Amino acid sequence: MPSIAFQGALGAYSHEACVEARPDHTPLPCSTFEDCIAAMKDGRADLAMLPVENSTYGRVADIHRLLPQSGLHIVGEAFTRVRIALMGLPGAALGDIRNVRAHLVLIPQARAWLDAQGISAESAADSAGAAAELALTSDRTQGALASVLAAETYGLDVLARDIETEGHNTTRFVIMSRAPDHPAPGNGPVKTTFIFRVRNIPAALYKAMGGFATNGVNMVKLESYMVDGQFTATQFYADIEGHPEDPPVARALEELAYFCTKLDILGVYPADPDHFDGGSR
Repeated sequence: MPSIAFQGALGAYSHEACVEARPDHTPLPCSTFEDCIAAMKDGRADLAMLPVENSTYGRVADIHRLLPQSGLHIVGEAFTRVRIALMGLPGAALGDIRNVRAHLVLIPQARAWLDAQGISAESAADSAGAAAELALTSDRTQGALASVLAAETYGLDVLARDIETEGHNTTRFVIMSRAPDHPAPGNGPVKTTFIFRVRNIPAALYKAMGGFATNGVNMVKLESYMVDGQFTATQFYADIEGHPEDPPVARALEELAYFCTKLDILGVYPADPDHFDGGSR
């Protein structure tokens, strides 16, 4: 069976994304994003599931730097709702729990519910790891906050579900492969992801972006970040709706290239139909 690498322990939300998007692949847990990429390069994994942004916390740190350097290609995207479950040891009741552990970013999302229950919380390196550590103890007053998949993975009881305050917290992932796998143009909604650097001329970015507006191409993401530790070397990461062979997109990219010193397409892939604006159609 082919495998798909992800960062984190079994039961992490990245693991959940793998199960939902590629159920025919065996999940391969990795310690870091760099380890995911290494697993791809040495053949231990056929795909990698990497988070790029979260609706609550924004861009995932370092991922925009790693993607262009990886030599890999985006072949798909996946969106996973961050649903928080409180879990305890088998046989424990909700009233038994006095303290929970979870990743630092997860705790504030459940703080209101925890306070109402009189449960304290402390941070852990990661939420799935906290569930794994809980399973090795015998203290029924302790719990963990993680995904339901984590509870199933480590044999814990789910004592409460969906305890997050906000119901919109979603993480977007990209699925990476060693080779590009562009869908045919006109065969359903498509996204194109690319990076670029503009020439050092006045209003270069403004002029470069003009081609997308005049050709009616919907740009759904544009972010800048420094490269090589230089304040003057700014690279941009962009997602657009459409295929490079669509005439409007082809014209927009041609105009963009004229104002750029660097333009690399990272992937052309099917858009998630539930998160597609269709602005370029």
